[in-house]
Parts: sequence; C-alpha cells; structure tokens
Amino acid sequence: MTDINSSVNVTAAPQSVGRPSLLERFFKLSERDTTVRREVIAGVTTFLTMAYIIFVNPNIMAAAGMDKGAVFTATCLAAAIGCLIMGLYANYPFALAPGMGLNAFFSFVVVGEMGYSWQVALGAVFISGVVFLLLSIFRIREWIIDSIPMSLRQALAAGVGLFLAIIALKSAGIVVASPATLVTLGDLTSSDAALAALGFFLITALAHRRMLGAVMIGILAVTVIALLMGKVEYAGLVAAPPSMAPTFMQLDIAGAFEVGMISVIFAFLFVDLFDTAGTLLSTADRARLLDQKGQLPGMGRALMADSSASAVGSLLGSSTTTTYVESTAGVAAGGRTGLTAVVCAGLFLLALFFSPLVGMVPAYATAGALMYVAVLMTSGLSSIDWNDITEAAPAVVAAVMMPLSFSIANGIALGFIAYAVIKTLSGRSRDVSISVYLLAALFIAKFIFF
Repeated sequence: MTDINSSVNVTAAPQSVGRPSLLERFFKLSERDTTVRREVIAGVTTFLTMAYIIFVNPNIMAAAGMDKGAVFTATCLAAAIGCLIMGLYANYPFALAPGMGLNAFFSFVVVGEMGYSWQVALGAVFISGVVFLLLSIFRIREWIIDSIPMSLRQALAAGVGLFLAIIALKSAGIVVASPATLVTLGDLTSSDAALAALGFFLITALAHRRMLGAVMIGILAVTVIALLMGKVEYAGLVAAPPSMAPTFMQLDIAGAFEVGMISVIFAFLFVDLFDTAGTLLSTADRARLLDQKGQLPGMGRALMADSSASAVGSLLGSSTTTTYVESTAGVAAGGRTGLTAVVCAGLFLLALFFSPLVGMVPAYATAGALMYVAVLMTSGLSSIDWNDITEAAPAVVAAVMMPLSFSIANGIALGFIAYAVIKTLSGRSRDVSISVYLLAALFIAKFIFF
C-alpha cells in the first residue's frame, strides 16, 4: 500500500528539536511541511468559508416538516463528527458538513413532491451512506467512477447547481408558478425578493474580492437589514443548543426499502460519490498531496470517512454529509493534515451555542447563498467537450432536467438513458461502458413499470 505521505516534499520540512510533540507524531506535521499554528489558521479559514451551512440547512430541512432547532443541532454535530473522522482517521485537511443540493432534494422532492415522510427520507440517506461505505471497503468505487463518462459527472454537479438555483429563486419569490407558462417572474418590488437579490449581489462581490467568509457575511447582512426593517424579531445570540430529540434516531429504514425509493437512494449515493471524489482530488492537488500518478494516497480512508459521516448524520437527523469544496480555502491557508479538519470540528461544536442567531435567519436571507453556490456548481459545464455532440447532448439533458423535472434523481436517470441511446445510434457504442448500459436499462424499467 502506498504511504499516505509519499507525495509530499519532505526535504523542506522543519527539523524537530528533542522529542516530537503528540500532535507532531499523530498528524505527521513535519512530513507535510506544516506547523500547528498553520493548521489552526487553516481550520478557522475553512470553517468561515463553509459556516453558512449552519444557517442554510435548518431552513431547507424545516421545509420538510422537521424541527428547525433540532436540525441546527444535528447539522453542527454531523459536521463536527465528519470533520473528526476525516482528521483523525484519514489525516487529511478536508472538512465535511451536510451537502448543498441533496438537502434541497431531500425536502422539496422526496418529501414535498413524492410525499414520503422525512423519517423515510432519512432512512434513504442512511442506506446510501452504508452502500457508499461498502463500496469504499470493497474498492468497487474505482470501477464505478472510472466507468461513468466525465461529461455525465460534470453534468450531475451542474444540474444540482441549477436545481439549487430554482429553489433559491422560488423561496425568494423571484420566480413563481404560472398556469400559462409553468413559471414566470415574481414581484421584484417585494422586500423578500429585493433582499434575496441584495444578498446574492453582496456575496458575489465579496467573493470576487476574496473576502473570507463572504457567504456568511452576506447572510448575516441581509438578516440585520431585515431586523432593522422589522421583518425579523431579535431573539438573542447565545443559548444552550436546542434539543435534538425531535430528529434523533427518527429515521425509518424499513420504509426506505420501498421500490419507489430506489431512485432516491441512487441519487443520494451517486451525487455524493462523484461530488466527494471530485472534491477530494481537486483539493488534494492544491495541497500537493497527490502522488506521481495523480492519485490521492489513502483515498479509501477519506471516502470511508465521508460515507461514515453520511450514515451518522442521518441518525442525528440531517441529510447527506459530504466533503466540502470550501476545504480548498483552508488548504490555500496552509492546511496539510487532519489537524485542520479537527480544528474545524471544534468550531462547529462551538457554533452549537449560537442557535438564537440561526433562528432569526429568514429563508430569503439564505436564498442569495443558494444562488451563489449554484453559480459555483454549474461551472463544471465548461469542462464538457462541446465539439462532440454525443457527449454534450446527454450532459445538457441531465443538467437541464434536474430543475425542470424538479428532481435530481430524474435528471440522473434521463442523462444516463440519453447517453446510452445517443452513443448507440451514433455508432459509438464502444464509448459506453457496461455499467452505463445497465443503469440506463434499469432507469427505463423504472419509468415504465414504477
């Protein structure tokens, strides 16, 4: 097995004086050319860039009928546990938290559109996490990742971004239903729409200026404005963490084994699998942790940390927990070991005591953040080979059908079907792997019989 630190330049590592400290021995700081101070700064940096999830996730999950306070506590604990597993088990500077996109799919599609209870939806999240863990343990994940065309992988992320965009626009009242055209422009003069737009503009401008914690600043700024306008009631800043009793161990695993939930479980699994793999490789590349073959040594441990966190998060009462691309901010600040993730975990635990602040954040204050994340996620479309129509067309089908069918699962299914059919009719069936044909056939059967 390749050593986890084999790709790191150790020649520049500082020389230890005397007996190495416990942190040095456990996290191998000198081997990765870093220090405790640098790791702490990196952990704080990562937390500030992704802390918006503690405001956004409770609002989204509350739409499924879940207790907002309990979800807040579950979000902080799921993120802390995920970061601890990643830091202590995998020794990588990657932070985890409930993922954007899948939380919206959980609330607005699985519960809102399909009519399942949030308990059953949590059961589906648990099952997908366990399956992901098994795929990681038996190393099947490499076969799955390698057999799925890159264009579809990029399209899945972009489609989730577009799905988030329509959720954001809908929650802010910027886009509303229309009997004539399905959707139409809402009342832009309403305070909700105006504040949501202001939040998006502010977050984007701050991000361009490389302001640390731009998303969180935008959410809090809109909340303060709403407070001054009398649209939000002040409830304090610090308090004991809300009880997690309404969501803790409330998942319905047996209900999630219903035939209609297969595509839902598959959507949770597939999006998490590709999103995590892509995030790990891109972030590790920036941290100079990849080996000569461009692979991440010990990636299996990182994937097992991610899948374990998803299963644990569902037990607490949160949607799929995944590795955050915002980890690149901590890596840019010098984070190279699991100590960065451990510091981030400690800050998520500290955030548990700020529930009153989170409770004041209205949906339109997080809408701007959702739009900003949507922009980041759709950027993957630029990597698609637009000169090859047999690659571009299925990718567009997958990406566009997610928001238009209001379902990540449907977008994935239609994307796979389109890829298999278009390639075959174009005389390029050799480009299609057996797994893609198999999945396309299963999705066709689902649409016909279920």
